[in-house]
Amino acid sequence: METKWISVVPKLSDFVLETLDRLGFTTMTPVQATVIPLLLGNKDVAAEAVTGSGKTLAFIIPLLERMHRRAEAWKNFEIGGLIVSPTRELAQQISRVLNDFLKNMTNPYKQALIIGGTKVTDDIEKLKKDGVNIIIATPGRLEDLLTRGDIPLHIALKSIEMLVLDEADRLLELGFEKSLNTILSYLPKQRRTSLFSATQTRRLELLVRAGLRNPVIVSVKQSSQKISTPKELINFYKIIPPKEKLSFLLSFLKEQGKNQKYIIFFLTCASVEYFTTLLKRLLPKFTFFGLHGKMKKKRQKMLQEFRDAECGILACTDVMERGIDIPDVHWVVQFDLPTSVSAFVHRCGRTARIGNVGSALSLLMPNEDAYIDFIQRNQKVQLEVYKDLDSKDLDRIKNLAQEMQKSDRAYFDRANLAFVSYIRAYAKHECNFLLRVKDLDFAGLASSYGLLRLPKMPELKNRQVDFEATDLDFNTISYKDKQKENSRINKLEIYKETGVWPGVKAKKMKQSTPWSQTKEKKEEVKEKRRKKRELRKKKIEEGKTKKKRKRKTMTEDNWKELEDNISFLKKMKKDKNFTIEDID
Repeated sequence: METKWISVVPKLSDFVLETLDRLGFTTMTPVQATVIPLLLGNKDVAAEAVTGSGKTLAFIIPLLERMHRRAEAWKNFEIGGLIVSPTRELAQQISRVLNDFLKNMTNPYKQALIIGGTKVTDDIEKLKKDGVNIIIATPGRLEDLLTRGDIPLHIALKSIEMLVLDEADRLLELGFEKSLNTILSYLPKQRRTSLFSATQTRRLELLVRAGLRNPVIVSVKQSSQKISTPKELINFYKIIPPKEKLSFLLSFLKEQGKNQKYIIFFLTCASVEYFTTLLKRLLPKFTFFGLHGKMKKKRQKMLQEFRDAECGILACTDVMERGIDIPDVHWVVQFDLPTSVSAFVHRCGRTARIGNVGSALSLLMPNEDAYIDFIQRNQKVQLEVYKDLDSKDLDRIKNLAQEMQKSDRAYFDRANLAFVSYIRAYAKHECNFLLRVKDLDFAGLASSYGLLRLPKMPELKNRQVDFEATDLDFNTISYKDKQKENSRINKLEIYKETGVWPGVKAKKMKQSTPWSQTKEKKEEVKEKRRKKRELRKKKIEEGKTKKKRKRKTMTEDNWKELEDNISFLKKMKKDKNFTIEDID
Protein backbone atom coordinates (compact mmCIF):
# COMPACT_ATOMS: atom_id res chain seq x y z
CA MET A 1 0.00 0.00 0.00
CA GLU A 2 1.39 3.40 -1.04
CA THR A 3 1.86 6.04 1.67
CA LYS A 4 1.24 9.69 0.79
CA TRP A 5 3.42 12.48 2.20
CA ILE A 6 0.37 14.33 3.54
CA SER A 7 -0.42 11.35 5.80
CA VAL A 8 2.76 11.77 7.88
CA VAL A 9 2.09 12.46 11.57
CA PRO A 10 3.00 15.04 12.76
CA LYS A 11 2.12 16.91 9.54
CA LEU A 12 5.03 18.05 7.36
CA SER A 13 5.66 21.78 6.81
CA ASP A 14 4.32 23.47 3.68
CA PHE A 15 7.79 24.18 2.23
CA VAL A 16 8.67 20.47 2.51
CA LEU A 17 5.44 19.32 0.81
CA GLU A 18 5.85 21.95 -1.94
CA THR A 19 9.43 20.80 -2.62
CA LEU A 20 8.40 17.13 -2.76
CA ASP A 21 5.62 18.00 -5.20
CA ARG A 22 8.02 20.02 -7.38
CA LEU A 23 10.55 17.17 -7.42
CA GLY A 24 7.83 14.68 -8.40
CA PHE A 25 7.88 12.56 -5.22
CA THR A 26 4.19 11.74 -4.75
CA THR A 27 4.48 8.71 -2.46
CA MET A 28 6.91 7.50 0.21
CA THR A 29 9.26 4.54 -0.14
CA PRO A 30 9.11 1.90 2.64
CA VAL A 31 12.24 3.24 4.37
CA GLN A 32 10.86 6.81 4.31
CA ALA A 33 7.44 5.71 5.63
CA THR A 34 9.11 3.83 8.50
CA VAL A 35 11.96 6.13 9.52
CA ILE A 36 10.53 9.68 9.17
CA PRO A 37 7.76 9.30 11.83
CA LEU A 38 10.29 7.75 14.25
CA LEU A 39 12.80 10.61 13.87
CA LEU A 40 10.02 13.18 14.20
CA GLY A 41 8.88 11.36 17.35
CA ASN A 42 12.17 11.83 19.24
CA LYS A 43 13.63 8.38 18.55
CA ASP A 44 17.17 7.43 17.57
CA VAL A 45 17.12 5.19 14.50
CA ALA A 46 19.55 2.65 13.02
CA ALA A 47 18.17 1.81 9.58
CA GLU A 48 19.24 -0.92 7.17
CA ALA A 49 17.76 -0.75 3.68
CA VAL A 50 18.69 -1.86 0.18
CA THR A 51 20.64 0.55 -1.98
CA GLY A 52 18.52 3.03 -3.97
CA SER A 53 15.61 2.96 -1.51
CA GLY A 54 15.38 6.72 -0.87
CA LYS A 55 17.42 6.97 2.34
CA THR A 56 18.54 10.58 1.67
CA LEU A 57 15.03 12.04 2.01
CA ALA A 58 14.46 9.80 5.05
CA PHE A 59 16.95 11.88 7.04
CA ILE A 60 16.85 15.30 5.31
CA ILE A 61 13.11 15.81 5.91
CA PRO A 62 13.15 15.00 9.68
CA LEU A 63 16.27 17.15 10.12
CA LEU A 64 14.61 20.19 8.50
CA GLU A 65 11.34 19.60 10.37
CA ARG A 66 13.07 19.40 13.75
CA MET A 67 15.01 22.61 13.07
CA HIS A 68 11.91 24.38 11.70
CA ARG A 69 9.83 23.56 14.79
CA ARG A 70 12.22 25.15 17.27
CA ALA A 71 10.57 28.21 18.81
CA GLU A 72 13.80 30.24 18.96
CA ALA A 73 15.28 31.45 15.65
CA TRP A 74 18.61 29.92 14.62
CA LYS A 75 21.62 32.22 14.99
CA ASN A 76 24.04 32.92 12.15
CA PHE A 77 26.68 30.54 13.54
CA GLU A 78 24.61 27.85 15.29
CA ILE A 79 24.50 24.29 13.97
CA GLY A 80 21.23 22.35 14.09
CA GLY A 81 22.12 19.49 11.78
CA LEU A 82 25.28 17.50 11.05
CA ILE A 83 25.43 14.94 8.23
CA VAL A 84 28.56 12.77 7.95
CA SER A 85 29.17 11.00 4.64
CA PRO A 86 31.99 8.61 3.57
CA THR A 87 32.86 10.26 0.22
CA ARG A 88 32.96 13.71 -1.34
CA GLU A 89 30.64 12.66 -4.16
CA LEU A 90 27.96 11.44 -1.76
CA ALA A 91 28.32 14.57 0.41
CA GLN A 92 27.88 16.78 -2.67
CA GLN A 93 24.80 14.83 -3.71
CA ILE A 94 23.21 15.24 -0.26
CA SER A 95 24.04 18.96 -0.41
CA ARG A 96 22.20 19.30 -3.74
CA VAL A 97 19.09 17.53 -2.40
CA LEU A 98 19.12 19.67 0.75
CA ASN A 99 19.46 22.81 -1.35
CA ASP A 100 16.24 21.92 -3.23
CA PHE A 101 14.36 22.20 0.09
CA LEU A 102 16.20 25.29 1.36
CA LYS A 103 15.26 27.22 -1.81
CA ASN A 104 11.57 26.92 -0.82
CA MET A 105 12.09 28.45 2.65
CA THR A 106 11.37 32.10 3.45
CA ASN A 107 14.49 32.39 5.62
CA PRO A 108 16.61 29.46 4.45
CA TYR A 109 19.17 27.84 6.73
CA LYS A 110 22.81 28.19 5.76
CA GLN A 111 24.47 24.94 4.78
CA ALA A 112 28.21 24.28 4.52
CA LEU A 113 29.87 21.50 2.54
CA ILE A 114 33.09 20.48 4.32
CA ILE A 115 35.01 17.94 2.24
CA GLY A 116 38.55 17.19 1.07
CA GLY A 117 40.04 18.41 -2.20
CA THR A 118 40.16 22.06 -1.05
CA LYS A 119 42.32 24.02 1.41
CA VAL A 120 41.15 23.70 5.01
CA THR A 121 41.88 27.42 5.49
CA ASP A 122 39.32 28.21 2.75
CA ASP A 123 36.67 26.26 4.71
CA ILE A 124 37.51 28.18 7.89
CA GLU A 125 37.29 31.57 6.16
CA LYS A 126 33.97 30.65 4.50
CA LEU A 127 32.44 29.51 7.81
CA LYS A 128 33.58 32.71 9.57
CA LYS A 129 32.23 34.89 6.77
CA ASP A 130 28.91 33.19 5.93
CA GLY A 131 27.97 31.35 9.13
CA VAL A 132 26.36 27.91 9.16
CA ASN A 133 23.25 26.04 10.40
CA ILE A 134 23.67 22.66 8.69
CA ILE A 135 26.99 20.94 7.98
CA ILE A 136 27.50 18.14 5.44
CA ALA A 137 30.99 16.72 5.83
CA THR A 138 33.41 13.88 5.26
CA PRO A 139 34.86 12.56 8.57
CA GLY A 140 38.53 13.42 7.99
CA ARG A 141 37.98 17.09 7.15
CA LEU A 142 35.40 17.55 9.94
CA GLU A 143 37.75 16.01 12.54
CA ASP A 144 40.51 18.34 11.31
CA LEU A 145 38.31 21.43 11.78
CA LEU A 146 37.15 20.33 15.24
CA THR A 147 40.66 19.60 16.58
CA ARG A 148 42.38 22.65 15.03
CA GLY A 149 40.65 25.20 17.25
CA ASP A 150 40.84 27.94 14.58
CA ILE A 151 37.07 28.26 14.70
CA PRO A 152 34.69 27.58 17.67
CA LEU A 153 32.86 24.78 15.86
CA HIS A 154 32.38 22.76 19.06
CA ILE A 155 30.44 25.67 20.62
CA ALA A 156 28.22 26.02 17.54
CA LEU A 157 27.43 22.27 17.79
CA LYS A 158 26.01 22.54 21.34
CA SER A 159 22.51 23.22 19.94
CA ILE A 160 22.56 20.34 17.45
CA GLU A 161 19.13 18.81 16.83
CA MET A 162 20.18 15.82 14.76
CA LEU A 163 23.30 13.87 13.73
CA VAL A 164 23.15 11.70 10.60
CA LEU A 165 25.71 8.99 9.80
CA ASP A 166 25.03 8.10 6.17
CA GLU A 167 26.41 4.85 4.68
CA ALA A 168 27.75 4.03 8.15
CA ASP A 169 29.08 0.62 7.15
CA ARG A 170 31.14 2.28 4.41
CA LEU A 171 32.45 4.85 6.92
CA LEU A 172 33.88 1.97 8.95
CA GLU A 173 35.19 0.10 5.89
CA LEU A 174 37.18 3.18 4.85
CA GLY A 175 38.85 3.34 8.27
CA PHE A 176 37.00 6.34 9.75
CA GLU A 177 36.20 4.70 13.11
CA LYS A 178 38.73 6.85 15.03
CA SER A 179 37.50 10.04 13.31
CA LEU A 180 33.87 9.19 14.14
CA ASN A 181 34.72 8.64 17.81
CA THR A 182 36.49 12.03 17.89
CA ILE A 183 33.48 13.74 16.26
CA LEU A 184 31.05 12.07 18.72
CA SER A 185 33.15 13.32 21.66
CA TYR A 186 32.49 16.95 20.59
CA LEU A 187 28.69 16.51 20.38
CA PRO A 188 26.16 16.92 23.22
CA LYS A 189 24.40 13.74 24.37
CA GLN A 190 20.98 15.43 24.17
CA ARG A 191 20.48 15.01 20.43
CA ARG A 192 18.71 12.75 17.94
CA THR A 193 20.95 10.42 15.94
CA SER A 194 20.12 8.47 12.79
CA LEU A 195 22.40 5.88 11.24
CA PHE A 196 21.83 4.52 7.73
CA SER A 197 23.54 1.59 6.05
CA ALA A 198 22.99 -1.03 3.38
CA THR A 199 24.55 -3.86 5.41
CA GLN A 200 24.86 -4.78 9.09
CA THR A 201 28.21 -5.78 10.63
CA ARG A 202 29.59 -6.42 14.12
CA ARG A 203 31.62 -3.18 14.03
CA LEU A 204 28.46 -1.30 13.04
CA GLU A 205 26.64 -2.70 16.09
CA LEU A 206 29.41 -1.30 18.31
CA LEU A 207 29.04 2.13 16.65
CA VAL A 208 25.27 2.01 17.23
CA ARG A 209 25.86 1.33 20.94
CA ALA A 210 28.39 4.16 21.22
CA GLY A 211 26.54 6.85 19.24
CA LEU A 212 22.81 6.14 19.68
CA ARG A 213 20.55 6.11 22.77
CA ASN A 214 17.98 3.27 22.92
CA PRO A 215 17.73 3.20 19.12
CA VAL A 216 14.89 1.72 17.11
CA ILE A 217 16.43 -0.83 14.73
CA VAL A 218 14.77 -0.66 11.31
CA SER A 219 15.40 -3.22 8.59
CA VAL A 220 13.47 -2.56 5.40
CA LYS A 221 13.42 -5.57 3.08
CA GLN A 222 11.81 -6.18 -0.30
CA SER A 223 8.34 -7.57 0.36
CA SER A 224 8.27 -9.91 -2.64
CA GLN A 225 11.77 -11.38 -2.35
CA LYS A 226 14.45 -11.79 0.29
CA ILE A 227 17.13 -10.13 -1.80
CA SER A 228 19.72 -7.40 -1.24
CA THR A 229 19.07 -5.49 -4.46
CA PRO A 230 15.93 -3.59 -5.59
CA LYS A 231 13.26 -5.78 -7.21
CA GLU A 232 13.29 -3.48 -10.28
CA LEU A 233 16.93 -4.47 -10.91
CA ILE A 234 17.71 -7.39 -13.24
CA ASN A 235 21.14 -8.93 -12.62
CA PHE A 236 22.98 -10.76 -15.40
CA TYR A 237 26.36 -12.46 -15.56
CA LYS A 238 28.55 -13.91 -18.30
CA ILE A 239 31.61 -16.16 -18.01
CA ILE A 240 34.16 -15.22 -20.68
CA PRO A 241 37.88 -16.01 -21.17
CA PRO A 242 39.95 -12.92 -20.22
CA LYS A 243 41.24 -12.59 -23.78
CA GLU A 244 37.65 -12.01 -25.01
CA LYS A 245 36.31 -9.77 -22.21
CA LEU A 246 36.94 -6.42 -23.89
CA SER A 247 35.64 -7.71 -27.22
CA PHE A 248 32.44 -8.94 -25.49
CA LEU A 249 32.04 -5.52 -23.82
CA LEU A 250 32.29 -3.80 -27.21
CA SER A 251 29.68 -6.12 -28.74
CA PHE A 252 27.39 -5.52 -25.75
CA LEU A 253 27.68 -1.70 -25.95
CA LYS A 254 27.09 -1.72 -29.71
CA GLU A 255 24.00 -3.90 -29.26
CA GLN A 256 22.52 -1.68 -26.51
CA GLY A 257 23.30 1.52 -28.42
CA LYS A 258 24.90 4.88 -27.69
CA ASN A 259 21.69 6.60 -26.49
CA GLN A 260 21.78 5.05 -23.02
CA LYS A 261 23.66 5.72 -19.80
CA TYR A 262 26.20 3.12 -18.60
CA ILE A 263 28.51 2.83 -15.60
CA ILE A 264 31.45 0.42 -16.08
CA PHE A 265 33.38 -0.61 -12.95
CA PHE A 266 37.09 -1.44 -13.10
CA LEU A 267 39.25 -2.68 -10.22
CA THR A 268 41.97 0.01 -10.19
CA CYS A 269 42.57 3.69 -11.00
CA ALA A 270 45.20 2.74 -13.60
CA SER A 271 42.70 0.44 -15.36
CA VAL A 272 40.16 3.27 -15.56
CA GLU A 273 42.73 5.62 -17.13
CA TYR A 274 43.96 3.06 -19.66
CA PHE A 275 40.62 1.55 -20.72
CA THR A 276 38.88 4.95 -20.97
CA THR A 277 41.52 6.04 -23.49
CA LEU A 278 41.32 2.74 -25.39
CA LEU A 279 37.50 2.61 -25.46
CA LYS A 280 37.33 6.17 -26.82
CA ARG A 281 39.38 4.99 -29.82
CA LEU A 282 37.40 1.76 -30.25
CA LEU A 283 33.94 3.38 -29.97
CA PRO A 284 34.31 6.95 -31.31
CA LYS A 285 30.52 7.49 -31.52
CA PHE A 286 30.07 6.97 -27.75
CA THR A 287 30.74 9.65 -25.11
CA PHE A 288 33.14 8.52 -22.36
CA PHE A 289 33.85 9.85 -18.87
CA GLY A 290 36.58 8.57 -16.52
CA LEU A 291 36.43 8.81 -12.72
CA HIS A 292 38.61 7.37 -9.95
CA GLY A 293 39.81 8.12 -6.41
CA LYS A 294 43.16 9.68 -7.36
CA MET A 295 41.49 12.52 -9.25
CA LYS A 296 41.07 15.69 -7.17
CA LYS A 297 39.09 18.72 -8.40
CA LYS A 298 38.59 17.17 -11.85
CA ARG A 299 36.69 14.30 -10.21
CA GLN A 300 33.78 16.54 -9.12
CA LYS A 301 33.58 18.21 -12.53
CA MET A 302 33.58 14.85 -14.36
CA LEU A 303 30.79 13.46 -12.19
CA GLN A 304 28.63 16.54 -12.77
CA GLU A 305 29.18 16.32 -16.54
CA PHE A 306 28.06 12.68 -16.56
CA ARG A 307 25.07 13.49 -14.34
CA ASP A 308 23.97 16.27 -16.73
CA ALA A 309 24.53 14.19 -19.89
CA GLU A 310 21.55 12.48 -21.52
CA CYS A 311 23.69 9.48 -22.48
CA GLY A 312 27.27 8.26 -22.17
CA ILE A 313 29.60 5.80 -20.46
CA LEU A 314 31.26 6.41 -17.09
CA ALA A 315 34.32 4.23 -16.44
CA CYS A 316 35.12 4.27 -12.73
CA THR A 317 36.45 2.50 -9.64
CA ASP A 318 34.54 1.80 -6.42
CA VAL A 319 34.61 5.52 -5.59
CA MET A 320 31.18 5.41 -7.31
CA GLU A 321 30.00 2.25 -5.56
CA ARG A 322 27.85 3.82 -2.79
CA GLY A 323 24.88 6.14 -2.60
CA ILE A 324 25.66 8.28 -5.66
CA ASP A 325 22.36 8.95 -7.41
CA ILE A 326 22.69 9.55 -11.16
CA PRO A 327 19.46 9.90 -13.14
CA ASP A 328 18.47 7.27 -15.72
CA VAL A 329 21.42 4.86 -15.58
CA HIS A 330 20.25 1.99 -17.78
CA TRP A 331 23.15 -0.44 -17.30
CA VAL A 332 25.84 -1.12 -14.70
CA VAL A 333 28.67 -3.31 -16.04
CA GLN A 334 31.18 -4.92 -13.67
CA PHE A 335 34.16 -5.46 -15.99
CA ASP A 336 36.21 -6.53 -12.94
CA LEU A 337 34.84 -8.00 -9.71
CA PRO A 338 35.21 -5.76 -6.62
CA THR A 339 37.62 -6.57 -3.78
CA SER A 340 34.79 -6.86 -1.22
CA VAL A 341 31.62 -8.95 -1.41
CA SER A 342 29.27 -6.16 -0.25
CA ALA A 343 30.61 -3.85 -2.99
CA PHE A 344 29.11 -6.23 -5.58
CA VAL A 345 25.60 -5.29 -4.40
CA HIS A 346 26.38 -1.57 -4.06
CA ARG A 347 27.81 -1.38 -7.58
CA CYS A 348 24.64 -2.94 -9.01
CA GLY A 349 22.60 -0.43 -7.02
CA ARG A 350 23.80 2.50 -9.16
CA THR A 351 20.89 1.61 -11.48
CA ALA A 352 17.21 0.87 -10.65
CA ARG A 353 17.17 3.77 -8.15
CA ILE A 354 13.97 4.66 -6.24
CA GLY A 355 11.57 2.48 -8.21
CA ASN A 356 13.14 2.89 -11.66
CA VAL A 357 13.96 -0.15 -13.80
CA GLY A 358 17.61 -0.97 -14.50
CA SER A 359 19.97 -3.83 -15.36
CA ALA A 360 23.43 -4.96 -14.27
CA LEU A 361 25.91 -7.23 -16.05
CA SER A 362 28.94 -8.87 -14.40
CA LEU A 363 31.73 -10.23 -16.61
CA LEU A 364 33.57 -13.12 -14.99
CA MET A 365 36.51 -15.27 -16.06
CA PRO A 366 36.34 -19.11 -16.02
CA ASN A 367 38.40 -19.27 -12.79
CA GLU A 368 35.73 -17.10 -11.10
CA ASP A 369 32.69 -19.32 -11.81
CA ALA A 370 32.32 -20.39 -8.12
CA TYR A 371 31.77 -16.71 -7.21
CA ILE A 372 28.29 -16.83 -8.80
CA ASP A 373 26.93 -19.40 -6.37
CA PHE A 374 28.72 -17.67 -3.48
CA ILE A 375 27.23 -14.22 -4.21
CA GLN A 376 23.73 -15.68 -4.62
CA ARG A 377 23.96 -17.37 -1.21
CA ASN A 378 25.96 -14.75 0.68
CA GLN A 379 24.38 -11.53 -0.63
CA LYS A 380 20.95 -12.92 -1.65
CA VAL A 381 21.36 -11.67 -5.23
CA GLN A 382 19.54 -13.43 -8.06
CA LEU A 383 21.64 -13.69 -11.25
CA GLU A 384 20.66 -14.72 -14.78
CA VAL A 385 23.01 -15.82 -17.58
CA TYR A 386 23.38 -13.21 -20.34
CA LYS A 387 23.07 -14.36 -23.94
CA ASP A 388 26.04 -15.12 -26.22
CA LEU A 389 27.45 -12.31 -28.36
CA ASP A 390 29.84 -12.48 -31.31
CA SER A 391 33.37 -11.40 -30.38
CA LYS A 392 34.46 -10.04 -33.75
CA ASP A 393 36.80 -7.33 -32.52
CA LEU A 394 39.64 -9.37 -31.01
CA ASP A 395 42.24 -8.56 -33.67
CA ARG A 396 41.09 -4.94 -34.03
CA ILE A 397 41.37 -4.36 -30.26
CA LYS A 398 44.84 -5.92 -30.07
CA ASN A 399 46.15 -4.00 -33.12
CA LEU A 400 44.73 -0.66 -31.96
CA ALA A 401 46.01 -1.09 -28.38
CA GLN A 402 49.50 -1.99 -29.57
CA GLU A 403 49.62 0.80 -32.17
CA MET A 404 48.67 3.29 -29.44
CA GLN A 405 51.54 2.05 -27.27
CA LYS A 406 54.05 2.17 -30.13
CA SER A 407 53.02 5.71 -31.09
CA ASP A 408 53.41 7.15 -27.57
CA ARG A 409 55.34 5.68 -24.65
CA ALA A 410 52.79 7.25 -22.28
CA TYR A 411 50.22 4.66 -23.48
CA PHE A 412 52.85 1.91 -23.17
CA ASP A 413 53.39 2.93 -19.52
CA ARG A 414 49.64 3.12 -18.86
CA ALA A 415 48.99 -0.36 -20.27
CA ASN A 416 51.74 -1.92 -18.13
CA LEU A 417 50.69 -0.03 -15.00
CA ALA A 418 47.04 -1.06 -15.50
CA PHE A 419 48.02 -4.74 -15.84
CA VAL A 420 50.35 -4.72 -12.81
CA SER A 421 47.87 -2.82 -10.60
CA TYR A 422 45.08 -5.25 -11.55
CA ILE A 423 47.12 -8.33 -10.57
CA ARG A 424 48.15 -6.76 -7.25
CA ALA A 425 44.61 -5.63 -6.42
CA TYR A 426 43.29 -9.09 -7.34
CA ALA A 427 45.62 -10.60 -4.74
CA LYS A 428 43.85 -8.51 -2.05
CA HIS A 429 40.36 -9.87 -2.79
CA GLU A 430 38.22 -10.46 0.29
CA CYS A 431 37.24 -13.80 -1.32
CA ASN A 432 40.79 -14.96 -2.00
CA PHE A 433 39.74 -18.54 -1.26
CA LEU A 434 37.60 -18.35 -4.44
CA LEU A 435 39.46 -15.72 -6.47
CA ARG A 436 43.09 -16.83 -6.37
CA VAL A 437 45.94 -15.13 -8.21
CA LYS A 438 47.56 -18.47 -9.01
CA ASP A 439 44.43 -19.49 -11.00
CA LEU A 440 44.57 -16.44 -13.30
CA ASP A 441 45.18 -16.83 -17.03
CA PHE A 442 48.08 -14.34 -17.21
CA ALA A 443 48.56 -14.75 -20.96
CA GLY A 444 44.86 -14.13 -21.63
CA LEU A 445 44.87 -11.07 -19.35
CA ALA A 446 47.97 -9.66 -21.04
CA SER A 447 46.22 -10.07 -24.42
CA SER A 448 43.08 -8.31 -23.13
CA TYR A 449 45.26 -5.34 -22.11
CA GLY A 450 46.96 -5.42 -25.52
CA LEU A 451 50.43 -5.60 -23.94
CA LEU A 452 53.54 -5.55 -26.12
CA ARG A 453 55.43 -7.59 -23.50
CA LEU A 454 54.89 -8.95 -19.99
CA PRO A 455 56.13 -6.56 -17.29
CA LYS A 456 58.57 -7.82 -14.66
CA MET A 457 56.73 -8.48 -11.39
CA PRO A 458 57.06 -10.92 -8.45
CA GLU A 459 53.71 -12.57 -9.25
CA LEU A 460 55.09 -13.81 -12.59
CA LYS A 461 58.42 -15.04 -11.20
CA ASN A 462 59.06 -18.78 -11.80
CA ARG A 463 55.79 -19.02 -13.73
CA GLN A 464 55.48 -20.32 -17.29
CA VAL A 465 53.25 -17.87 -19.19
CA ASP A 466 52.40 -18.69 -22.78
CA PHE A 467 52.59 -15.11 -24.04
CA GLU A 468 54.43 -14.02 -27.17
CA ALA A 469 56.01 -10.59 -26.80
CA THR A 470 56.17 -8.24 -29.79
CA ASP A 471 59.49 -8.38 -31.66
CA LEU A 472 60.57 -4.80 -31.01
CA ASP A 473 63.36 -2.76 -29.42
CA PHE A 474 61.30 -1.16 -26.61
CA ASN A 475 63.88 1.60 -26.11
CA THR A 476 62.82 2.99 -29.50
CA ILE A 477 59.28 3.76 -28.24
CA SER A 478 59.28 7.49 -27.50
CA TYR A 479 57.06 9.94 -25.60
CA LYS A 480 55.09 12.50 -27.61
CA ASP A 481 55.70 14.91 -24.76
CA LYS A 482 59.09 16.43 -25.73
CA GLN A 483 60.12 17.25 -22.16
CA LYS A 484 59.48 13.68 -20.97
CA GLU A 485 61.23 12.26 -24.03
CA ASN A 486 64.37 14.38 -23.52
CA SER A 487 64.50 13.28 -19.88
CA ARG A 488 64.14 9.61 -20.92
CA ILE A 489 66.93 9.88 -23.54
CA ASN A 490 69.30 11.42 -20.98
CA LYS A 491 68.54 8.67 -18.47
CA LEU A 492 68.95 6.00 -21.17
CA GLU A 493 72.44 7.29 -22.01
CA ILE A 494 73.45 7.22 -18.33
CA TYR A 495 72.05 3.68 -18.05
CA LYS A 496 74.11 2.51 -21.04
CA GLU A 497 77.26 3.94 -19.45
CA THR A 498 76.72 2.89 -15.83
CA GLY A 499 74.26 -0.02 -15.99
CA VAL A 500 72.06 1.74 -13.38
CA TRP A 501 68.88 3.65 -14.26
CA PRO A 502 68.99 7.18 -12.68
CA GLY A 503 66.68 7.54 -9.69
CA VAL A 504 66.48 3.79 -9.08
CA LYS A 505 68.37 2.58 -6.03
CA ALA A 506 70.80 -0.19 -6.86
CA LYS A 507 70.16 -3.43 -4.98
CA LYS A 508 72.59 -3.94 -2.13
CA MET A 509 74.11 -7.39 -2.41
CA LYS A 510 74.44 -9.22 0.89
CA GLN A 511 78.12 -9.68 1.59
CA SER A 512 79.08 -13.31 2.04
CA THR A 513 81.02 -14.21 5.18
CA PRO A 514 84.01 -16.60 5.10
CA TRP A 515 83.29 -20.23 6.01
CA SER A 516 85.65 -20.09 8.99
CA GLN A 517 83.74 -17.12 10.51
CA THR A 518 80.38 -18.87 10.02
CA LYS A 519 81.72 -21.97 11.78
CA GLU A 520 83.07 -19.90 14.67
CA LYS A 521 79.67 -18.18 15.07
CA LYS A 522 77.87 -21.53 15.23
CA GLU A 523 80.31 -22.79 17.86
CA GLU A 524 79.73 -19.65 19.95
CA VAL A 525 75.95 -20.19 19.88
CA LYS A 526 76.38 -23.85 20.90
CA GLU A 527 78.67 -22.86 23.79
CA LYS A 528 76.16 -20.25 25.06
CA ARG A 529 73.35 -22.84 25.03
CA ARG A 530 75.56 -25.40 26.88
CA LYS A 531 76.43 -22.87 29.60
CA LYS A 532 72.76 -21.91 29.98
CA ARG A 533 71.77 -25.58 30.47
CA GLU A 534 74.53 -26.13 33.05
CA LEU A 535 73.53 -23.01 35.00
CA ARG A 536 69.89 -24.14 35.12
CA LYS A 537 70.91 -27.65 36.24
CA LYS A 538 73.03 -26.15 39.05
CA LYS A 539 70.14 -23.93 40.24
CA ILE A 540 67.80 -26.94 40.33
CA GLU A 541 70.31 -28.91 42.43
CA GLU A 542 70.66 -25.97 44.85
CA GLY A 543 66.86 -25.63 45.05
CA LYS A 544 66.86 -22.10 43.63
CA THR A 545 64.49 -23.00 40.76
CA LYS A 546 61.97 -25.71 39.93
CA LYS A 547 62.06 -28.27 37.19
CA LYS A 548 59.86 -27.53 34.20
CA ARG A 549 56.66 -29.53 34.34
CA LYS A 550 56.43 -32.03 31.53
CA ARG A 551 53.29 -31.94 29.42
CA LYS A 552 51.02 -34.83 30.28
CA THR A 553 50.58 -37.35 27.49
CA MET A 554 47.24 -38.93 26.63
CA THR A 555 47.01 -42.60 27.58
CA GLU A 556 44.84 -45.15 25.79
CA ASP A 557 42.31 -44.97 28.65
CA ASN A 558 42.15 -41.17 28.33
CA TRP A 559 41.34 -41.44 24.60
CA LYS A 560 38.67 -44.08 25.29
CA GLU A 561 37.02 -41.85 27.92
CA LEU A 562 37.06 -38.86 25.53
CA GLU A 563 35.41 -40.91 22.75
CA ASP A 564 32.67 -42.07 25.17
CA ASN A 565 32.00 -38.46 26.23
CA ILE A 566 31.71 -37.26 22.61
CA SER A 567 29.37 -40.16 21.78
CA PHE A 568 27.21 -39.32 24.82
CA LEU A 569 27.00 -35.61 23.87
CA LYS A 570 25.91 -36.47 20.31
CA LYS A 571 23.20 -38.77 21.65
CA MET A 572 22.04 -36.09 24.08
CA LYS A 573 21.81 -33.54 21.24
CA LYS A 574 19.65 -35.85 19.10
CA ASP A 575 17.31 -36.94 21.92
CA LYS A 576 14.76 -34.14 22.42
CA ASN A 577 13.25 -35.90 25.50
CA PHE A 578 16.62 -35.99 27.29
CA THR A 579 16.55 -34.54 30.85
CA ILE A 580 19.25 -33.75 33.37
CA GLU A 581 18.15 -36.78 35.50
CA ASP A 582 19.28 -39.11 32.68
CA ILE A 583 22.92 -38.31 33.45
CA ASP A 584 22.74 -40.33 36.64
